[in-house]
Amino acid sequence: MAGRRRTESDANDLPRYFVWVRGLEGPEPQKWRTMEFGVGDWKRPLVLAWLELPEDERRLSLSMLAARYPPPRVDVL
Repeated sequence: MAGRRRTESDANDLPRYFVWVRGLEGPEPQKWRTMEFGVGDWKRPLVLAWLELPEDERRLSLSMLAARYPPPRVDVL
């Protein structure tokens, strides 16, 4: 099967932000397309840190991004 050429619109469809969120067992990495927090901003307290990715890093896997940008330190109460 032949691969298809990547277009500029493909690059625009990739997640733009690398986000560390509060998970059940500590910080968890995610990739988001937008920083919209939804109705009532319910996601905002879950976000520990975020970074807008340069275009050349948007195709990287979560594990590669997590190694490049380690989780923030979270103090446990």
